Amino acid sequence: MTNAWIITTSNQIASLVEAARAIGPVTVIALGDEATGIAGVDRVVTIGRGSNAPLEAFAPAVNAVLEAAGADIVFAANRPVERVLAGAVAARLGLPLINGALRVSAGEAEVSRFGGLTQESISFPGGAVVVLEGGAPVEGAEVAPEAGSEEHYGASVSAVEAAGSGPANLAAARRIVAAGRGFKAEEDLQIARDLAAALGAELACSRPLAEGTAWLSKDRYVGVSGMHVAPDLYLAAGISGQVQHTSGMSDSKVVVAVNSDANAPIFEVADYGIVGDLYDVLPAITAALS
Repeated sequence: MTNAWIITTSNQIASLVEAARAIGPVTVIALGDEATGIAGVDRVVTIGRGSNAPLEAFAPAVNAVLEAAGADIVFAANRPVERVLAGAVAARLGLPLINGALRVSAGEAEVSRFGGLTQESISFPGGAVVVLEGGAPVEGAEVAPEAGSEEHYGASVSAVEAAGSGPANLAAARRIVAAGRGFKAEEDLQIARDLAAALGAELACSRPLAEGTAWLSKDRYVGVSGMHVAPDLYLAAGISGQVQHTSGMSDSKVVVAVNSDANAPIFEVADYGIVGDLYDVLPAITAALS
């Protein structure tokens, strides 16, 4: 029987558990102090709790557990630490590393290519390491954990600088307000934050606001090389709608676009479109929701 493994630094792994459960028995390698309260799996192995070493440094411990067990398919959450560990595992075990998978089964995956314009079927009879969005916490009783190896590289955390916008979990968000280059200044993002608060939504952004201006952290960037989301409501404000962005939100159930350019590509994928200045439209929507 095929064994499925999950590497995570958080209990927000519902999407990973769903994908892994369709393949076989599921074991979670939980790294760090925040990966607690994990439910819905067969086994939990803990690594790196209470340590001052960065969790990426525990790659030798993760590899040791997987090598000893003869892991077939390894899933990793699409988060910074897990992506590093996924690469280390793929290199050590000689497995292909698959990003952007839409569906995964034993020995095969369907992957989005070219910004979502096409899909490719990939076969991996010898196993693979698959990076997917984590999702929400799994409901149910916590699985009793067991301690794993603590082997790690000689590194330690000397300082921690908190991101100004705070951590995001866009994969589990039911509603998202996404900001784009239509915002003229960083302080103007408060308009989007106010609307997100009124909607009970997460704040997201297009690539320029995360990797260009750095107004928001990269875990809030939606796009082909960022987060892939599927909320009930996706409100895009000041986002033109190039395929590099829309490929990351194409599975949204309802898309609302606000843009001053009536010819913006975002309106082609929107269910509802508002042509207007976001500085006028967003506060009006927020007021209507109050």
